[in-house]
Amino acid sequence: MEDDLYPRLQAMLEDILPFAIEHPHSPLHTLIILSLSIWLMISIYKRYLSHPTPRTRTLDIEKPTVRNCTELKGAGRPLGLWKPVIFHPPPPEPYRNWDIHNTLPLPYRPFRHGPYHITMGLRTMKWDEWIELDNHYLKFHADKARRIHERGSKCCKTAPEAFDGAVELLEEFCDYLPRRYPSLYRKTVDGMDNLVTYESFNIFERPLVEDPMQMAARMVQDDLAIMFEKSDGQYYLLAGSILLAGFWRLEDKWRMPLSEIHTTGAVPGFKQKLEKGMMNFFRRIQPNGPVLRNNYFIQVDDNLAWSDSIGPEDDADVGWNTAFKNKAIENHWFRSERQSLRRLPRSGGVVFTIRTYFHPIIEIAQQPYVPGRLASAIRSWGDDVARYKGRERYQDVLLEYLDARHQEQLDAGLDVSKEDDDRSYPY
Repeated sequence: MEDDLYPRLQAMLEDILPFAIEHPHSPLHTLIILSLSIWLMISIYKRYLSHPTPRTRTLDIEKPTVRNCTELKGAGRPLGLWKPVIFHPPPPEPYRNWDIHNTLPLPYRPFRHGPYHITMGLRTMKWDEWIELDNHYLKFHADKARRIHERGSKCCKTAPEAFDGAVELLEEFCDYLPRRYPSLYRKTVDGMDNLVTYESFNIFERPLVEDPMQMAARMVQDDLAIMFEKSDGQYYLLAGSILLAGFWRLEDKWRMPLSEIHTTGAVPGFKQKLEKGMMNFFRRIQPNGPVLRNNYFIQVDDNLAWSDSIGPEDDADVGWNTAFKNKAIENHWFRSERQSLRRLPRSGGVVFTIRTYFHPIIEIAQQPYVPGRLASAIRSWGDDVARYKGRERYQDVLLEYLDARHQEQLDAGLDVSKEDDDRSYPY
């Protein structure tokens, strides 16, 4: 009916107009005009209902900008093939009041009361929090520089086929770090400058002055690894800077697929509980879906870069079997890793950032709830997890100490029933 609304309306107006001019005060004229107005309003309202105006959506500036969404979802993507997508994460806010001397490391304590469960433990990452720097930066930077000088390509490597992905990571760092830490980094036309160490990073010249992963290592406190998918569907370690890992060496895992990295490392429950989910996750992870996970270890020496208690770094066979048993508690250190995972939009590589937090046990055991919860967690490890984490070499001294500190906190009035109100995982 509404399709011919306007021609019919025009014809009616042409008929009425002469009469209205000649008899402007006629009751019939008034009635016709009123009826026509009502009919017109009803017709317009019906048309409005049949064609509702689309709702205007407010732009969410917290969400990243993404194009080529069909490609981003990876529907039907052949194994080993990644088509670049246009993706721009939201620019990070400057870290409020960040100071290279005074900003403390975040207090990650990623352990729970038993029982212990083997899971990937993934959670969503906020884009602002991709890279965490603190007042340990200068120590980590110096340790990395020393390790690069002493060991070079043993710790930092980029396979030729992974070069573009490693450069893409440099580009991401040069975009993110000056925005997030403007008192430390300044963006330049060639890359960025470090305002404290006076290093300049030119990421566009060719050849680069050093391996791109080695250059990336100098920019952050994290160890870095990039995995790339091949035609067999496996993800291979083809780019890395592993300088402060403590218990593993890049050379041992170089060019290995993800599954082999874990099986050769005797990761507990990998085949039974982790492998299938991990492979599916790597296949599905998209540039707009970064995630975090945390883990923890006990170390019985104070060496951040390499735990020599498990053997010299260049020995072929290293492990907990070489560690001295039940050292004094002052030799026990809590080692925690915060790992982020995100896919690079151009190369398709999956980047691990591995930030280590390293503190004496006697320091963290002073914090409320920590000694009791950590003792419970260590006791709950299954035999395979206990072997992997070397519990037999330190449990007697460590658990006795933690139990004593926990009892002191109880005697001082600590109410353990309030623990979940006072803290949340992974702190």
